[in-house]
Amino acid sequence: MGYAGGLVGPSAGSPSGEGSCVSTTVASTVLPSIVTIRAITSQGSGNGTGELIRPGGFVLTNDHVISAAVPDGRIVVQYTDGTTSDATLVGRDPATDLAVIKAADGATGRPLIALGSSGTLQVGQPVVALGAPLGLYSTVTHGIVSALDRYVPVPGANGVTHHLIDAIQTDASINPGNSGGALVDCAARLVGVNSAIITVPNSQGVAGGGSVGLGFAIPVDLADPLAQELIDHGQVSHPSFGLEAQTMPRSQTSGTPVPFGLYVSEVDAGGPAAAAGLQAGDIITFVEGSPATSVAVLEKAALTRQPGDSVSLGYIRDGATGTVKVTLAAGS
Repeated sequence: MGYAGGLVGPSAGSPSGEGSCVSTTVASTVLPSIVTIRAITSQGSGNGTGELIRPGGFVLTNDHVISAAVPDGRIVVQYTDGTTSDATLVGRDPATDLAVIKAADGATGRPLIALGSSGTLQVGQPVVALGAPLGLYSTVTHGIVSALDRYVPVPGANGVTHHLIDAIQTDASINPGNSGGALVDCAARLVGVNSAIITVPNSQGVAGGGSVGLGFAIPVDLADPLAQELIDHGQVSHPSFGLEAQTMPRSQTSGTPVPFGLYVSEVDAGGPAAAAGLQAGDIITFVEGSPATSVAVLEKAALTRQPGDSVSLGYIRDGATGTVKVTLAAGS
């Protein structure tokens, strides 16, 4: 799995299936609201993409685009006319790989990207995107919606996993540097934030290289509300189980004959898991009926729900199996 993030170009059919997708019109409409982002550190710099979403210079992008520059680096945005501005971090949410930065010049006189809806997308629908693959700013590619509602966990820096929830899969060409770029419909409305690609492994089984038509975008119906929360509060509060768990190999299951499981290392006193009866040392085996093969399964369950929702967990304790309903609490 690799990072990416942008698409744009001609294709037949509009979001509603009427008319045609005119790439030149989409590009000329959207490009002025797209910025190339440079995250500069003492070790060097990297680039990504973002889009202007709110007045005052607020830019939506991926967390992994700017994470290297936090807290001691510098963030610079470049507009499509070539001018630049320093930018500051407004807020970041590594769990969903989203971040908002603010251009110091306020992006005065520059248009905001129009917001669409990812909820009305259809498989086969043409989409267009914009980004800066390999630093080539204002690049436009095109493709279709290949699939919807994908879950894509992406390894990040410092052991963080980014969770792309209900992601839009597209065959539009996306490459490193596109990350954070806009996936738009034929009416030039933002429908997703391009974030990751899957590449073909080489003979040694190591993935790498560029686009093979398997790209993923965070849907705007998820990204925009989280962006507003970052603007308002600087962080996002996700629901919590109130426990710490780690993936446990079969050899560590204390003789329990299970091929998978999450070892509960800590339960917050008075938290949701404790209230449901879970204890440190339990082995979580199922989350809403799905095998608990990794901590990502537990994290996805929380990220796709609201505080107050209940999640069914199967577990093993001292060789005996059980099931509990955990009512999620608001995170800190």
